[in-house]
Amino acid sequence: METQNNPIATITTTEFSTPLGPMLAGATDEGVCILEFTNRIRLEKEITELQNLLNAVSTPGRNKHLDQLETELKEYFEGKRKHFEVAIHTPGNDFAQSVWQALQEIPYGATCSYKEQADRMNNPKAIRAIASTNGRNRLAIIIPCHRVIGSNGSMTGYAAGVDKKKWLLKFERENSEIPAGNLFK
Repeated sequence: METQNNPIATITTTEFSTPLGPMLAGATDEGVCILEFTNRIRLEKEITELQNLLNAVSTPGRNKHLDQLETELKEYFEGKRKHFEVAIHTPGNDFAQSVWQALQEIPYGATCSYKEQADRMNNPKAIRAIASTNGRNRLAIIIPCHRVIGSNGSMTGYAAGVDKKKWLLKFERENSEIPAGNLFK
């Protein structure tokens, strides 16, 4: 049986420049498993947890998933890409998978509250668990946790900073066909 002392997988990592600053990207053979702003709170801890989950080591470099991600991120920041098609690798339990899937269903340019997300998942009492799982999303922008706001419209926490969250929401709103003020229902 393999152990962390004898890893069986590799997370290939690189950095991308974006209008909001550098982002760290990593991918296994299955797909992109991490995309985070380098100023993200507890980024080193997140990387270590991911390596442990995947029984993997990180090594600098490129692979086909990172090449595709670079193209798609460029298109996103040009306002041309509304949905990512790059393969993703999101280790987590069934609940986490359902939360991250629900995030991907929030349309580009729209927002929803944590309560609305819980209601859409038919789990209205799980607001805190859903919010906590949103915070463990390792794929910034691709899995758009920045689109979730407080019930009163407030810009709730974002691990890379509320300023980045505000920028992303404004940017998507300006490049969207969704009428201003229209929340995802």
